[in-house]
Amino acid sequence: MKKIFAFGDSVMKGVTTDPELLSQGIIKYKVCENNFVNSCATFLGIPIENLSRFGSTITGGLSYLDRHFAKISAGDIVVLEFGGNDCNYDWAAISRDPEGEHRPQLTLEEFRRTYNRVLDRLEERKAVPVLLSLPELEPQLFFDHVTKGLDRENILRWLHGDIHTISNWHEQYNLEVFKIAARRNLRVIDISTAFLSQKEIRKYVCADGMHPNEEGHRLIAQAILRELSPAETRFLHHNPLPA
Repeated sequence: MKKIFAFGDSVMKGVTTDPELLSQGIIKYKVCENNFVNSCATFLGIPIENLSRFGSTITGGLSYLDRHFAKISAGDIVVLEFGGNDCNYDWAAISRDPEGEHRPQLTLEEFRRTYNRVLDRLEERKAVPVLLSLPELEPQLFFDHVTKGLDRENILRWLHGDIHTISNWHEQYNLEVFKIAARRNLRVIDISTAFLSQKEIRKYVCADGMHPNEEGHRLIAQAILRELSPAETRFLHHNPLPA
């Protein structure tokens, strides 16, 4: 039986904020048991080996793929979810020097090049890559989170007075995932629309504005499973779609 592997960042890992500590105004992370990877595995009746890591960029994903490369065989499915950390900035540095030059963790070109290296490696193994798009940011919550304890006015000045600059920048990396998949004729599953179609995104993201909460993970699981063909959802009559 072919296996399914998942490589990604904290979104794929299932990281959410701890609701008990959140009531005390403390943001601390934990892995949600009802994350979308676990939900999909339960629904399909197939184990998914989740090798995602908190804070990972596509560069870290490449390194971790190399470490686990021997596990992957021809025909195995490898699901990839990267971009959220790649596009992020050193907000403390921006706070100190809003007029300076600041780079994201990976430029768009570096992100594109390294993502293609990951796909080249999977091609060597004759594995089947499936790319996930990114969940949407909630810019105000994200801004409030990353500026905590920093000079908000300096950071806002660097953003040219518009917090939506953050989500616009994030969207460039999201679109790059679609472009990479199109150029290589690979499958990409759109989880972004699941968030964009909601009237109130805040109901589906954590207090940091970037990690999906448990409701957000349910949205992602639904989006993924609805993309599958009837043959791929052969367990549909045994397992109900996550409500």
